[in-house]
Amino acid sequence: MKALTLEIPDHLAQQLDKARGDFVVRALELGLRQYRIEQALEQYKQGGMSLGAAARMAGVTESEMARQAYAYGLQPPYSEETLAEELGTAEKAEDR
Repeated sequence: MKALTLEIPDHLAQQLDKARGDFVVRALELGLRQYRIEQALEQYKQGGMSLGAAARMAGVTESEMARQAYAYGLQPPYSEETLAEELGTAEKAEDR
């Protein structure tokens, strides 16, 4: 494991002082994941890459990238594979 020193705003430092170490690591993981998604979506939005390439760049599935794109107000095309994956996910949720 590597130690890292960061300068952060006081209000965040106060919150982090109260947090457990595993929470801080998880928060960083989630933040970095979201950052990668946003960077990939920006390139997708500018026409620099396909949705599939953006998903690979961000390290998520194309289906997840499509959901993220919609959340950012983009209208990615749905492929049959993405639609089947979405329907499969919905069917699994209904089985619970």
